[in-house]
Amino acid sequence: MKYFALIVSIPLLLVTYVDAAPVVFVVRHAEKASTGGKDPDLSVEGQKRADALANMLKDSQITSVFVTEFKRTQETAAPTARAAHVSPTVIPANDIGALVEKLRALNGNALVVGHGNTIPDLLRALGIATPVSIPEDDYGEIFAVLPGDAPKLLRLHYP
Repeated sequence: MKYFALIVSIPLLLVTYVDAAPVVFVVRHAEKASTGGKDPDLSVEGQKRADALANMLKDSQITSVFVTEFKRTQETAAPTARAAHVSPTVIPANDIGALVEKLRALNGNALVVGHGNTIPDLLRALGIATPVSIPEDDYGEIFAVLPGDAPKLLRLHYP
């Protein structure tokens, strides 16, 4: 229980520590259903993970949410967007340049829900030098990016 309280408090600590500089929370979409072709909905497990993400980020003062054209990213972001009273912005999954441009213009904290094969390129484009790879079965990482002249990356895991 102590670890859960610590994990839940990290986003709030990041928000206060950064002192008005935006924090970009990047996650891979939650678990997808085994049916649905190339654009499946979330599985029941994925829906639970999306709710857990919203609960973790509830005090993070999210002002922007970015998703791709795929339902699994939109459904992962939906609980957080609802809680933050924001409408997600859809950016094509393969248009990292457009997403980075929007993220660099932020005035508040953001959630980005992407894909295992696009997140490493996004982090690199945001100035993170540490290589990142996401295993095919890993849906529980949060990459907290602190942008700036020397961007910082904090990797967290959630249930």
